[in-house]
Amino acid sequence: MSMKIRHLFGAALSAVALACTSASAQQIVNFWYHVDNAENTKIMDELVKNFETKNPGIKIQAENVPWNSYFDKLFISIAGGKAPDVAVTRLALQPQLLEMGAIEPITKQLASWPGKADLANNLLEINKASDGQYYYMPLQYVAIYLYYRADLFAKYKLKPPATCEDFLAAAKKLTLPASANGGTEIYGFGMRGGKGGHDNWGPFVLSQTSVAPGAMNSAKAVAANNWYIDLLRKHKVAPPSAPNDGFNEIISAFKSGRTAMIFHHIGSAKTMSDALGDKVAAVPVPSCGGGRWTYFGDESTTMFKTSKVKEAAWKWMSFLSESENNLRFNEATGQLTVTKSGSLKVPQPARFVKATMDSLPFAKPLPLVPQTADFVSSVWPTNMQRALNGEISSAEMMSTLDKHYNTK
Repeated sequence: MSMKIRHLFGAALSAVALACTSASAQQIVNFWYHVDNAENTKIMDELVKNFETKNPGIKIQAENVPWNSYFDKLFISIAGGKAPDVAVTRLALQPQLLEMGAIEPITKQLASWPGKADLANNLLEINKASDGQYYYMPLQYVAIYLYYRADLFAKYKLKPPATCEDFLAAAKKLTLPASANGGTEIYGFGMRGGKGGHDNWGPFVLSQTSVAPGAMNSAKAVAANNWYIDLLRKHKVAPPSAPNDGFNEIISAFKSGRTAMIFHHIGSAKTMSDALGDKVAAVPVPSCGGGRWTYFGDESTTMFKTSKVKEAAWKWMSFLSESENNLRFNEATGQLTVTKSGSLKVPQPARFVKATMDSLPFAKPLPLVPQTADFVSSVWPTNMQRALNGEISSAEMMSTLDKHYNTK
């Protein structure tokens, strides 16, 4: 073999060896997430490409799992020892994931992460686990606030309600027959008595009680719940359909001018603005009985203990929560970016962003216990509807809720 051929052959072998070494050195992070619109996977593809360009030794395998099977698939994968390295999950599932020993703490990584200071106030504290560790990296969130018809409040010289008493006074003032409202009957409050309405009820009742044994059954809690029921039954400031009204009904009624106040989050901001323009505004929920509570809805990323690429997984998690990347991710979901700097660039009107961020100091999830899933899906809506229809008393309803959470 000539010297030239040996040189070329040696160079080729070196190139092959280098390629094999690079391939074996590359770390693969399996990541599960969900977006409703398949078109929005293009946003994730873009984020993956940007990350891999900055981190050539890491490859992200991002899988968009359909929402209706997302958590079933996740728990099956955990039970089978085949969990992804990182997945999007919710705070309500943290106790169950901890009980399974499925997730990895990121407390040490967070302590030295430069982006920590840019996270919105209170997000990390809300996400902290019962053992004092952090397992969740904030990714997106919402907080329930009050949408109100600014034009009607101005017309009747009303201020946005700061207390329960203010809320009731405004609701009474803005419950009008069609003859007094240009031919359209209007109710002061679009009450959501159907499934999902617990986050409308919470500001009035959970602001004054807790789920500790006996707390929901206390005289104060029963009175607060009765006050809420009376909005429909006594004061009639909510539509007669309220016991069965869900998300679509309260949003439709508000946009069409049939209600003057509703509770929801920034996910409805665009449709509200498109329908009503400057006629709609928002403020945090009112305080009641000296307390304040609003529902915190979240999604975060978490790392699984079975991951063999934890350092790379952390890099991907933190990348998704950095300002511009997080802002881009939330274009696919309509929820709020988790960073202070990104909040200044959110496409939703500033008044809705402000109402959300101003709500964080008193925003909380429902109790992080297994009973909450049934509370949301059946226990609360069934008993709320019965109370609103006069079938059970406030005391009977609250006794049922107390037993649900506190009977072993």
